[in-house]
Amino acid sequence: MPRNRFLLVGLFLILLAIIYFSFFDSGNTDSPAVTNPETYRTEMATKRKEKDEFFRTSTESPYTDKSKFKSLIYFNPDPNYRVSARLEPFADRKKVVVKLTDGSEEVYEKYAHAVFTLHDEVCRLLVLKHDNTLSVLFKDKTSGKETYGGGRYLDFKPDDAKENRLLIDFNEAYNPYCAYNHEYACPLPPAENTLPVEVRAGEKYDQ
Repeated sequence: MPRNRFLLVGLFLILLAIIYFSFFDSGNTDSPAVTNPETYRTEMATKRKEKDEFFRTSTESPYTDKSKFKSLIYFNPDPNYRVSARLEPFADRKKVVVKLTDGSEEVYEKYAHAVFTLHDEVCRLLVLKHDNTLSVLFKDKTSGKETYGGGRYLDFKPDDAKENRLLIDFNEAYNPYCAYNHEYACPLPPAENTLPVEVRAGEKYDQ
């Protein structure tokens, strides 16, 4: 009889765990595991090398005098800055006016809030949609110090948002073109998209 009782208690606890993770998970997940950290770092290094080459040679580079361009600078790739965010979509995706660095404005669509945990802090970012691209424009405690004061960007395809989840990899965070050429007009992050933590990942800024 005691054995049956322990079995029933065990089954009950398992059922409670399933219910909790199915319905009450707050989105505060750890960084998604990287299968092979060394391969991940190699892939990041390749992407960064390709971007340097683009900045150095392309007619679409923000550098008008490409002879002065050496390379972009970055934080070292860190898989801990990959977070699985829970998306809170807007029932009514209202338009929002985003200011640009030259004082002009662009109209975006409010897509969702992304909720995640970083450095043991619950963080929340507004995800915007524009021209079939999902964008996160954000600042953090490195902004204006080690990173561009005007904030950094992350872009996603709509298909990247699956089952109200979005993998955010801050190692992919990049500076807008206006960081390198003031003739460009770039969107400014919404006031609510200032993170309460340091994001020591992605592109740095030394100008």
